[in-house]
Amino acid sequence: MAHDAHHAEGHAHAHWDTSIYPFIISFGILALAVAFSFKFVYHNGFAAILSLGIGVPLIIAGIAGWTSEAMGKGEGLSYGAMGWFILAEAMIFVSFFVSYWYTKLHVDVWPPAGNIELPRIMPLVMTFILVASSLTIHYAEHLLHLGNKGAFRTWYLLTIVLGACFLGMSVYEWSHLIHEGFTIGTNAFSTVFFSVTGLHGSHVVVGLAIFLAGLPSVLRGDIDEGFMRTAGLYWHFVDIIWFFVVSQVYYW
Repeated sequence: MAHDAHHAEGHAHAHWDTSIYPFIISFGILALAVAFSFKFVYHNGFAAILSLGIGVPLIIAGIAGWTSEAMGKGEGLSYGAMGWFILAEAMIFVSFFVSYWYTKLHVDVWPPAGNIELPRIMPLVMTFILVASSLTIHYAEHLLHLGNKGAFRTWYLLTIVLGACFLGMSVYEWSHLIHEGFTIGTNAFSTVFFSVTGLHGSHVVVGLAIFLAGLPSVLRGDIDEGFMRTAGLYWHFVDIIWFFVVSQVYYW
């Protein structure tokens, strides 16, 4: 009976964390898939833009809201769990790169017909911006560890601005290439280019959403150091992956 009483007491004090945000994110991903279909299957650009305009805000809001729920609960297993998550994400990129290498090394003519010359200077500028953002968030974490929350806030905001600049340059480059007739369906290389850069861009969006989730607490001054360490770790991963993207896709 004592065991039953203890078991019942455990159930009485059990608490399950629930969240609406994964549901929101799933609808955002669905909207992106619909936008892809509108653009490349039905060739309806307006509907694709409309779906994209719905999907991206839903994903960003969902990630930001879901992440913000974890703030203030301590670091727990989040830092280690982020490491395992990064490993899983890295395997996805590896699969893309291996497919690209195999295709490039086993065809008679490369680059394939319909290819255009990719920009050479812009990727270097984008690399500089992303590396700078990784340095700023690292320095911000250092300042936070020292207890200088005011300076941390400045460098944290600078990281967000740099990340947004990188993303804006990626969008501009895509728009320019598509305007010239270089799309995901042009040839084998274009498929790889838009897939890999798009996958990396999606990770930049996730990283910015995580930073935006932490922004209200940063502005208030009640900063969760464990959350910031975990967010910074993910951002460093985004930076490292870009080195592989820019070296393999743009210059090899």
